[in-house]
Amino acid sequence: MKKILIIRFSSIGDIVLTTPVIRCLKEQKPEIEIHFLTKKVFKGLIEHNPYLTKIHTIDKDVKEVVNDLKKENFDFVIDLHNNIRSLQTKTALGKPSASFKKLNFKKWILVNFKINKMPAMHIVDRYLQTTSSLGIKNDNKGLDYFVPAKDEVNTVSLPLSHQKGYIGFVIGARHVTKQLPVQKIISICKKLNQPIVLLGGKEDIECGNIIEKAVGAFIYNACGKYNLNQSASLIKQATKIISHDTGLMHIAAAFKKEIISIWGNTVPAFGFSPYLPALSSRMIEVKNLPCRPCSKIGYTKCPKGHFKCMMEINEDEIISLPKTTPSIP
Repeated sequence: MKKILIIRFSSIGDIVLTTPVIRCLKEQKPEIEIHFLTKKVFKGLIEHNPYLTKIHTIDKDVKEVVNDLKKENFDFVIDLHNNIRSLQTKTALGKPSASFKKLNFKKWILVNFKINKMPAMHIVDRYLQTTSSLGIKNDNKGLDYFVPAKDEVNTVSLPLSHQKGYIGFVIGARHVTKQLPVQKIISICKKLNQPIVLLGGKEDIECGNIIEKAVGAFIYNACGKYNLNQSASLIKQATKIISHDTGLMHIAAAFKKEIISIWGNTVPAFGFSPYLPALSSRMIEVKNLPCRPCSKIGYTKCPKGHFKCMMEINEDEIISLPKTTPSIP
């Protein structure tokens, strides 16, 4: 076996969660070329991964790259997405393959009947099951994320109040029902009484500005000011991370940070908690809500209208973390 193609088209967290598969394959079978197929918009996540030989990308359709993939003459395909596009790719290549099992029916049972039939197994371990026929074992080294030197953020460029240490607070998420309300984030930040860097994309700038104005100078709103790799650099240099169930949480796990993850309409039982379990992390959630989980992904607003899964989050559980950065005078 000379060449393997790994398929995962999206998104940030899901692609970061594939990195143990990439590393274990390369370290345990160094003679094999490992190629990765993803969407062009997510190429930067793995562009600097030293275990990969080549990255193939698409905008929307696998037809864009099928001819090039055929020329590579892969020996094996590892499908970590298992959707129509990946099926089209495997069919076109006609090579032996192994596919990640999504367990959509079990997720549906959990969402609709609150009956948990999901395996007590992290998605990373389920990803790695696709390599079992190749004799690959989990090395238990966790996730990888590689920040290029050009995107390393020097803390000297941060406000003086944050140069000796800060907590990273990931305030955004892809869906509103995964996010704490802004007023609750403001309350938590005030109670923490420590330098905090707000992390998120351009879509989080406005919320970040509201939080910064309400809390004061010891909040630095980094939302939308940095690209993804630069945000990863800020995560890498934080003393700890507070995050919703989102991609930056998994990047924090790759850097072995202490993580306080906050869960709203989704639940850790889906298999997406910070990896590995040996990490110093805590998961904050409102348990025993009869409406939770209401979705395996999320909504633009609470279907019930009360948003108890976030409104009833115990702030004291979050702020009880030890202070390791300078306090506000």
